[in-house]
Amino acid sequence: MAKFDKIAVLEKMGKTGMVPVFYHKDVETAKNVVKACYDGGVRAFEFTNRGDFAHEVFGELVKYAAKECPEMALGVGSIVDPATAALYIQLGACFIVGPLFNPEIAKICNRRLIAYTPGCGSVSEVGAAQEVGCDLCKIFPGDVLGTKLVKGLMAPMPWSKLMVTGGVSPDEDNLASWVNAGVYCVGMGSKLFPKEVIAAENWKAISDKCAEALGYIAKARG
Repeated sequence: MAKFDKIAVLEKMGKTGMVPVFYHKDVETAKNVVKACYDGGVRAFEFTNRGDFAHEVFGELVKYAAKECPEMALGVGSIVDPATAALYIQLGACFIVGPLFNPEIAKICNRRLIAYTPGCGSVSEVGAAQEVGCDLCKIFPGDVLGTKLVKGLMAPMPWSKLMVTGGVSPDEDNLASWVNAGVYCVGMGSKLFPKEVIAAENWKAISDKCAEALGYIAKARG
């Protein structure tokens, strides 16, 4: 069962403004990254469903975070079908994220008060997702669609909560551009976790980078 329901998860995402996106096949590496992000101020973390046995790694992460990162909401990304969503919900996922919008996933998540954030590439897709209870929609890929889509969408639909993923980097100008466009939060992957930093097991560098990025977001909002 999810430790945090959709309302609590959305509050965490909105308050911090950033959701790290990460996958690694090694459980211990994944644990260290989650803890590093937590120490840096992150309170919602997306583990992507990409490698073989990814769900087994996620299951161990949930148990670890319950003890070492008590306020962290762990979710799973790259979900495209309801069966996989249900699998991760059984393992304790607090939210489900996908690269596309599948209304059948919304049914699975709504039944358990789990936040479902589908990937949307148009105003119509966001509208369709909102109709089936998706409180937070992901604008993806962000580097292709850009800040103009966010600004254009928010004008006639100001109630919308949007998370942009793809093309987000932990530098001040990039983060400020998305915040100023009107996003609720950003999702950030590879640029937050350089391969050389992971290989060197420099967990403090990840904590510092998370804290820095969160600071830029807070500044842009202020």
